[in-house]
Amino acid sequence: QAKEIGSSVFFLLEANPGPGLGILCAYYVFGKGMSKNSAPGAIIIHFLGGIHEIYFPYVLMNPVLILAVIAGGASGVLTFTLLGAGLVAAASPGSIFAIMLMTPKGGLIPVLAGIVVAAVVSFLVAGFFIKRGKGNDEELEEAKAKMVDLKGKESSVVKITKDIKKIVFACDAGMGSSAMGASKLRSKLNKVGLNITVVNNAINEIPADADLVISHESLTSRAKTNAPTAEHVSITDFLTSPEYDKIVERLSSLNSGNKEVVAEDKSKMVETENTVLRKENIKLNIKSTDKYEAIKMAGKLLVEGGYVEEPYIDAMLQREEIVTTYIGNNLAIPHGIGEAKKYIKKSGVVVLQYPEGVSFGDGNIANLVIGIAGIGDEHLVILSNIATALEDESDVKKLIETNDADLIYKTFVNM
Repeated sequence: QAKEIGSSVFFLLEANPGPGLGILCAYYVFGKGMSKNSAPGAIIIHFLGGIHEIYFPYVLMNPVLILAVIAGGASGVLTFTLLGAGLVAAASPGSIFAIMLMTPKGGLIPVLAGIVVAAVVSFLVAGFFIKRGKGNDEELEEAKAKMVDLKGKESSVVKITKDIKKIVFACDAGMGSSAMGASKLRSKLNKVGLNITVVNNAINEIPADADLVISHESLTSRAKTNAPTAEHVSITDFLTSPEYDKIVERLSSLNSGNKEVVAEDKSKMVETENTVLRKENIKLNIKSTDKYEAIKMAGKLLVEGGYVEEPYIDAMLQREEIVTTYIGNNLAIPHGIGEAKKYIKKSGVVVLQYPEGVSFGDGNIANLVIGIAGIGDEHLVILSNIATALEDESDVKKLIETNDADLIYKTFVNM
């Protein structure tokens, strides 16, 4: 067909994202708990990313939804056939972007019409059944576990299957990004009153009693090696990860009877007089440069402040090569690798403001570069304050645009 008439409807049979999109939208509108909250992320992965298997657990959780898939698929094929839709070649992956690229000139409307019809029909049928079902979190977890057994690999949604008493955030050095991530999750757990300890450690020092380990996706394999009995969650950044809310919701359902808060909060273990961040180590309105020069400047300030020895700067650059220290919300927190702790004299934090930003790769722009040298717990309260301050985009904008070092100092120290 593609040779004779320039396109073929057969290229649309498997690639059509409409049926899966309808089911995920139905869960978002009519679902409850984790299935509802995880649906938006799954929609993006499915429709824009073309990874259709993301919706499989949602069907396995409620097998009658196979009728929605059939109805949506059949409606889409009928629409494609009636309108003469087709693609010039296979769209892989089956994302809307790949499909549009494979659409022949003048054939976009029939293709989009078939996708929309399939999604609407699937949504209506799925919504009918979802409204009448329980759809609890345990069913979603069981469905994901079933999919792992069937396919032999992990699903993309957070998987927690047992009571959690201790959560460990692990990064290469255990002094920067993991500390901020621990602070963020600890705050969320405290708000719902969960009796769970949250700490941060270097990836080679994960305690044996860790029940759940959270690490950057590039370090998860190492984390699993060092903590094989714990459950593991991978994240892409420690500051703004959507996985935190999923973890809190899942833990709330698992630990619903445990309401006393005793979360270990290292961020409060600090000296009365702050010497970790000094006003003279807050530099404003620095001209944009590359990330390595920005990291070197932060390292030099740490050296000049008496916090670290000179070799620590090279360790900061080495850490950036392992995995980026950009953690989201226009913030990077360069620090040394774990082995570089021997070069730290005392805990210190320096702040560099780049109004025009510094590129940390993959489209990530840091306007605040915060150099860290951590030993003990003295720096954790400042990292906790930084994590809290950067939750609000308007506050982030103020810190990026301010000409007042006192504002940054008071925000990070006295919050």
